[in-house]
Amino acid sequence: MTFDMLYSKIHRATVTDANLNYVGSITIDEELMQASHLRVGQKVEIVNVNNGERFATYVIKGKAGSKDMCLNGAAARKVEIGDKIIVIAYATYEESELENYKPTVVLVDDKNNITCVTHELVGSDHV
Repeated sequence: MTFDMLYSKIHRATVTDANLNYVGSITIDEELMQASHLRVGQKVEIVNVNNGERFATYVIKGKAGSKDMCLNGAAARKVEIGDKIIVIAYATYEESELENYKPTVVLVDDKNNITCVTHELVGSDHV
């Protein structure tokens, strides 16, 4: 049996841009990608905390240090600059792998600076 589990997330990032005239995807600062173990082309789910939208797209690499969190293409219609979003990636694990299961959770401030990287699932005390 396999289980779909949280692999990684960037929690409450701030949308820095919304570019409708682009092929599609989410541009994420390379440093945030590295901290969260996200890969170029990886499918992610985006949850918009401000309006409740939830949708899937894929990751493209932004310039390191830029703090980019830009929704591109049709996804740009689902956010406003300044919205808080959660970027979520899931993975499929075998039951035996869950013994050592540790997702990566990246917490950021209002300017998308990393404040904490943890492997614990955090609750409302980090809102």
